[in-house]
Amino acid sequence: MTDDKHYMTLEGKAKLEKELESLISERRKEVVERIKVARSFGDLSENSEYDSAKEEQAFVEGRIKQIETMIRNAEIIEEDTNSSVVSLGKTVTFKELPDGDEEIYTIVGRAEADPIEGKISNDSPMAKSLFGKGIGDQVSVATPGGDIKVEITKVH
Repeated sequence: MTDDKHYMTLEGKAKLEKELESLISERRKEVVERIKVARSFGDLSENSEYDSAKEEQAFVEGRIKQIETMIRNAEIIEEDTNSSVVSLGKTVTFKELPDGDEEIYTIVGRAEADPIEGKISNDSPMAKSLFGKGIGDQVSVATPGGDIKVEITKVH
């Protein structure tokens, strides 16, 4: 894990802080209890319950460290309401050319990215292609299925 800046909104940071609190105050204790119970079953070398609990513990501790690093290196995205140029924190509406299928995405830091919710990472090929462009601009975007051409119709 690097200590790069993690771009996020205040809402995204609050969501991470809530997840961290839950991991520390609840999940960590649950895993410790599972380990105690599994130890009571005897021989640890053949105890799949113990192995499973230890794996979960490693995951929980890894996620705690990851979130702590992200929060420590958080760079809050300031909303720029004056610009109609695509940038971090902006919501972009564009249509695929030539058929005109319209899509809407908000460009966020990788910590908040959730394509199903319409939030794409600033590191994604789509966001990188759209950065710095404005309404009416046509942009070619590299996708796993091949290049697509889009036209930006709205930036807010």
